[in-house]
Amino acid sequence: MVPYEAIYGRRCRSTIGWFEVGQVSLIGPKLVHKAIEKIQLIRERLRTAQSRQNSYADVRIRYLQLEVHDWVYLKISSMKGVMRFRKKGKLSPCFIGSYQILRCVGKVAYELEFSNELASVHPVSHVFMLRNVLGIQHP
Repeated sequence: MVPYEAIYGRRCRSTIGWFEVGQVSLIGPKLVHKAIEKIQLIRERLRTAQSRQNSYADVRIRYLQLEVHDWVYLKISSMKGVMRFRKKGKLSPCFIGSYQILRCVGKVAYELEFSNELASVHPVSHVFMLRNVLGIQHP
């Protein structure tokens, strides 16, 4: 059995493996029962692996409790060899600026107040892209 079929419960619709009904015949009910048992075993192992990975990810997640008018740093994703924010390569910063939160958009997204140099950047950011500014008093 192909993994795609085991996961999604249907055949992968590629041009290589399209069969008409009646072209492929099964040998007997024993073969059908073996296939069903294998499908159940594969699905059970996939569920186990997914729950294990989910438990590893849940430990590392930490949700920030941010409020309107708090100040935060914005995380930027750097690409090798691209000039961003006046630095290139390894010296490019991971976080930029200190921006004020204007409003909360949903549970995990916040709208930030950007300066004119970041006018092309979308103002709404996910909480994982933000870090609290500590020890700095802004007017």
